[in-house]
Amino acid sequence: MLASKPYLTQADAQKILDAANKYAEANNFAVTIAVCDDGGHLLGLIRRDGCAHISAYIAQEKARTAAMGKRETRVYEEIINNGRTAFASVPHSMGMLEGGVNIEVNGFTIGAVGVSGVKSTDDAATAKAGIAAIL
Repeated sequence: MLASKPYLTQADAQKILDAANKYAEANNFAVTIAVCDDGGHLLGLIRRDGCAHISAYIAQEKARTAAMGKRETRVYEEIINNGRTAFASVPHSMGMLEGGVNIEVNGFTIGAVGVSGVKSTDDAATAKAGIAAIL
């Protein structure tokens, strides 16, 4: 028998984007919000007015890194900041800054949200506000 697992639908991705955008708007955050599936493939993106252009790339990389690594990107940033700088050379992990949050359902990472544009703790809070819309 083949194993089955939950997955992130396009409707789920839209709910996440809408909730994260609402949170960003309420806090006056000029951010980019990216949602990806468990393989790091982009499902949706919002770049809010006034957000730096580079944030569109950073948010996507944070989401990819959180999805493929099955953990928050904050963990990677802490590893590097605590002296293991060689970790920065891990392939396919360009978003090792806080603000990428994996979405876990029944023990499976089904995708992730990456946010970039404000303080990293606020980026992460925005991502978590989006995820809360589907959990």
